[in-house]
This record gives sequence, C-alpha cells and structure tokens, in this order.
Amino acid sequence: MIAEHTTNTNVLTNTSSQIEEADLAISIRDVSKMYRIYDRPQDRLRQMIWRGKREFGRQFWALQGVTLDIKRGERVGIIGRNGSGKSTLLQIIAGTLAPTTGKIVVGGRVGALLELGSGFNLEFTGRENIFMNGSVLGMHTNEIEERFDEIASFADIGDFIDQPVKLYSSGMFVRLAFAITTCMDPDILIIDEALAVGDIFFRQKCYRRLEALCDTGVSILLVSHSMMDIEQFCDRALLLNNGVPLFQGPGAEAVKHYLLLEQGDRSSKVISSLPDEMSFDEVDKYQNQNAFWPSSEAFFDLSHVAQVTNEWAKCTGVALCNNKGQPCHVFQQGEIASFFYEFEIFHDMEVPIGGLVIHSDKGILVHGKSTLEHDSDVPHVVPKGSRLRFQQDISLEIAIGEYTFEPGFATMSYADYQERSEFSYIELDTKIMRLCHLPAAGNFIITPPQNRFPIQLLHHGVANLFGECTVTIKASPENVP
Repeated sequence: MIAEHTTNTNVLTNTSSQIEEADLAISIRDVSKMYRIYDRPQDRLRQMIWRGKREFGRQFWALQGVTLDIKRGERVGIIGRNGSGKSTLLQIIAGTLAPTTGKIVVGGRVGALLELGSGFNLEFTGRENIFMNGSVLGMHTNEIEERFDEIASFADIGDFIDQPVKLYSSGMFVRLAFAITTCMDPDILIIDEALAVGDIFFRQKCYRRLEALCDTGVSILLVSHSMMDIEQFCDRALLLNNGVPLFQGPGAEAVKHYLLLEQGDRSSKVISSLPDEMSFDEVDKYQNQNAFWPSSEAFFDLSHVAQVTNEWAKCTGVALCNNKGQPCHVFQQGEIASFFYEFEIFHDMEVPIGGLVIHSDKGILVHGKSTLEHDSDVPHVVPKGSRLRFQQDISLEIAIGEYTFEPGFATMSYADYQERSEFSYIELDTKIMRLCHLPAAGNFIITPPQNRFPIQLLHHGVANLFGECTVTIKASPENVP
C-alpha cells in the first residue's frame, strides 16, 4: 500500500515506482507547512468572508523546505527545541496533516505513536481498541484475532485489557499503544516521545522490539528530547530549528549540533563575564617544553572529519599511543591507551575543559570523561592564539571489538569552576560552553589478552566493573551445634 500526500505538483517528487527502486520508505521533497495566525477571533471570520482578497492575519511557517529520504530498515531521529516543527513533520508523514507546499511519498503501512492516548476511544475497553485500531490500519478481523494474544502479552496490563481505557494510567496507555502499533505489521513506525513514559524494564522491552523490527526492514522515525536515545539508537538524525532544517547526518553528530544550538546566547554571556583586564601571568606555569608529545605517524588524518564548532576553537591534532608512547591502534583488553589531542583557540577564555568519549561499533556510548571529572590541574585563563594540548590515559577494560573516539573542547568561567562541586550535574552542564567536537576522529581495536589470570576473558558485556565475589555455604540445621 502506498500512501501519497501532495499539494504542489511543481515540486520535485519521486513516483511510487521510483521509491521502491531506490529502496526508500519515505521520500520528502521541499515540504513546508504554513498556518494563519489571527489576533482576534473575528479576524478569522473576516478572512473567510473576503476569501483571500484581503489579509486579516499573518503567516506562521511551522516547517520550511524539509527534504529527507528514509531507507527501509533505517532509524532516523528528529530533534530540536520545543516548537521547532518536529511533531508537525511527523503528522505530515503520518497523513494526519497536509503540507502547504512540497510533496511526500510514503511507501507502506504507517504505524504512529503520537500524542498520549491518540487513536483510542476512551469509552472502549483495551480489547475493543485493539480491534478498532486494527480496522483503521486496514486489517481484517481474523488477522487481528491472530495477533491479539501477542498484543495482550506484550502490553502486559492483565485484566485491564477488558476495562475502559479512560481508567488507564499513562504507562498503561503507552504499553497498549506500543503493543498495538508494533504488532500490526507496520512498514514505517513513527514515535513521538511516547517511550518517555514507563519504567526502565518496559523501555528496554520496547527497544528490543524496535531492533527486531528494523532487522525485518521496518523504518523508524523517533522524536525524543533524550539525546542519549538519539545518539545510541538512530542511524541518522534531522535537526530542526524554527521549522528550518539545520543539520542532517549521523545521530551522534546531530546531537552535538543540537547542544551547540541549545547554548543559545551563552557565548555572549561568557564574553560579558570575562574580566575587563585578564592576567595571563600563570600561563607560563603550563608551558612545559619537555612534556611528551607523539611523533607525526601517531596522528590521525582529520581532513575527512567535520568538526562541530562555534568558531572559538578548532582541533589541530589527534593521536593514539600505547603506554610506551608508541603509535598504536590495536590494544589487548586491559591495556593503557594514551589519547592526545590539541586545540587552537581564537578567543581569550577562562577555564578550558578537554574531554574524550568512546563509542562501540553499534554507537553505544561506552565511556566519557573530561578534565572536570579527572579534577585535572588546568589554567584559569588562556589567551587567544594558544594551543592547548591534552593527554588522557585510559585503561581499556572494555569488551573485545572495534571502537571510535571523539575529543571535545569547552570552557567555563573561573567563578563557576570554583563552585563546580556545589552544582548538580544538570546545573553544571548549563555552566559549560561547548566550543569544538570531532565526531569519530579515530578508531582502535580491542583484542583478547594473552596472559590474564584466572581466565583469559575477565568479564562479559561492555565494561569491566571492578568488584568482589565471595562464596559461603549455609550450614544444614542438623550440623548446627
């Protein structure tokens, strides 16, 4: 089944045959959505009477010029501030809202989890809503009956399946809605913040189901304010701001662009907070000419890396060595790796912050730490034109496999730095201004260790969490004196 929504035939489009040949689930071409805003209710009536001959309102563009192709089996995130047009775009894709201009071709059955409780009749029971939603999706009664047990089992709401859904909690709503939508054989699944509700066990269960659906070729569009979800689950992401596409690319990179956007006017605040006269006397203390720095062959080629920056700094070098200072890209599990990265700064600043994150081959964030967590000795002021060098040594107690790493650079005021231990981690994040980030700057491989005791592989899973395990035997009652 091909659902096609169109309003402007002059816009470049894909036909249904083209979308199938290109292995695309969704093709969006220059889609925009405009609303008319009226200051007074009577102006809306006047507009209807005059039929466009005179304007009584003003135009508001919720979306402008969105072009996006989504392949079958691809996971795409849509991120942005509140009011950026995310939900509007999802509603257009779902067919519940028509675009003002542009064209969208959707290939296949669409399942949508939009607003909490949408698609439900509150007076119907859960069972009745299952059959109603199945019918809306074009399924026959016998098809729905075949899937009913699977839906009820996944939702796991017990006897409430035969109670009116108006009695459901928000968590029960989401459980049933997710079960219905994912069990009805969608070709495209749209999720708008729905997974923010529910306990951790249900969220894990949902993501396992989503992974399984992707493996069968189902395309997933996810809107979330959880940047961790976007970074770890989505292959790509689209960043919207005031209805306009700002960035489209890998999920982790899109998140970094979003975080820079969220900083807003923080740069002007940082500049205004700088002292009128900055003393750079202490800079000499950190200018160590004898500090080790790797040879040229240890450095990665950064020409292909798109640096995410606000133009305050740029990365000029990234290297990886073993604990002997030799260039190395293959490490045995548990060995020490030394990461080196250098940033050139273009503005006077106070406290510099350098950090590094490591991702698995599946995009899972394995480790992230900065000079703040290390409580490193850092200068309190740095003049523009300086080149700041960082060396970060990490014990690679992580799973066997291939990883990428990403250096980053930020700054904060000296006043906030002095109070850093008093802030919650959420408050601290608002005090930091991100300056530069290098997505997937380099990679390395972890192999099994050659000599480990008591066995070669010392842990399962992503990371080795240090701890102890003891064994005791409970005495039998007849042996107790």
